[in-house]
Amino acid sequence: MVTLLLISVAVGLIGSLTGLGGASILTPILVFEGFPVKEAVACGMVAIIATSSGSASSFVKERIANVKLAMYLEMFTIIGAIVGATITVLIAPVFLYFLFAAFLLTSFINIRSSFNGTYTPPVKQDRLSRWLGLEGTYYDQASNKVVKYKGTNSILGGLGMFVAGIAAGMLGIGAGAFKVIVHEKVLKIPSKVSTATSTFIIGMTALAGVSVYLFTGLLNLTLMAPMAIGVTIGAIVGGRVLNRIRDRNLKILFVIVVILLIIQMLYKGVSAL
Repeated sequence: MVTLLLISVAVGLIGSLTGLGGASILTPILVFEGFPVKEAVACGMVAIIATSSGSASSFVKERIANVKLAMYLEMFTIIGAIVGATITVLIAPVFLYFLFAAFLLTSFINIRSSFNGTYTPPVKQDRLSRWLGLEGTYYDQASNKVVKYKGTNSILGGLGMFVAGIAAGMLGIGAGAFKVIVHEKVLKIPSKVSTATSTFIIGMTALAGVSVYLFTGLLNLTLMAPMAIGVTIGAIVGGRVLNRIRDRNLKILFVIVVILLIIQMLYKGVSAL
């Protein structure tokens, strides 16, 4: 219990800094320790809620998270999470290992271009995005300047978030990696706003998915207690230090974490065959 608590603190910190959400890291750790994959997935959803609750408040207070954008996208992710969680209950557990690894691979889509450290707002903003007011500003402490941005492609972004919601519900993760890609590459918002808004959204997505696991009896209350406490503490710390870290360093941390997770889930999947 103590070990899991300490691990969860580190997981919450890394999850909030990368926008992955704690469950993307904690679920593979539970699988590695021998817990059934479906039980790990269900408990991972609780870690997502803790990560979001712990760090999103700091992001909103510092005006990094875009609440309007989050509320719009949550409509798509919540529906997707319910669909995904239902699928997980019905399929064979071995498929989840490979699905988890395959979904994490999407993290490397256009990853090279994200290392340039600059943000260029879109030239044009579609009518729906303009009507929804998907724009804003925030003060970047690392670069010591105010960044102005605006989102676009809101319909395509919503469809992408529906897919992310399905993955989140199926795999017990926040699907933060895929959400960050949708935010940056489709909606055209800055990296830190993407991470902060993703962290804000994943809590509601997880709440929808965990309701399915609650009724199927997959939630392990013994695991959930130390996980929720530890991840919340780590996420609060991450929420306070995110704006002080350079975007490039956050990307490097993101890539390292994702590579390690992919290797582990592929190994477990092959071992389970």
